[in-house]
Amino acid sequence: MIKGLYEAHLPVSNLKQSIEFYQKLGLKLYKKYDKVAFFWIEEGKSWIGLWEGPESKIPYHVSLRHIAFYVDLEDIKKAKTWLKERGIEVKEEFGKEPKEPVVVPNQAHAMIYFDDPDGNSLEFITRLPKEIEQAEKIYLSEWEKLYL
Repeated sequence: MIKGLYEAHLPVSNLKQSIEFYQKLGLKLYKKYDKVAFFWIEEGKSWIGLWEGPESKIPYHVSLRHIAFYVDLEDIKKAKTWLKERGIEVKEEFGKEPKEPVVVPNQAHAMIYFDDPDGNSLEFITRLPKEIEQAEKIYLSEWEKLYL
């Protein structure tokens, strides 16, 4: 029945500024209208809609204004540098300095977080080949020393 997630939407305050930001992430603009733009995440398979309006003032909550983009393991290792080259700052998550991707316990994922111009929380995430056994969050480089 369900094959995947086709679309997600975020509120933005300035559509032009947001279009420029999401193009810096490498997303392809699909359609642009007066107050909304759609970008392909995976062309023909999934997109993100950006809606300009006062809703961008809604306070952040992970269930309302968060999207995670799947990337390959090798790409997530380079993500901080890649984002910085585009003028995008990585943010602290899980009490860890944003020096590299973080692996959380009991989830075989490495992730790195950043915001769009309206404070929508964005994430690059990758699936790891093994789940960690310990209780604390660790950096990806620490995980690799333990498990690879």
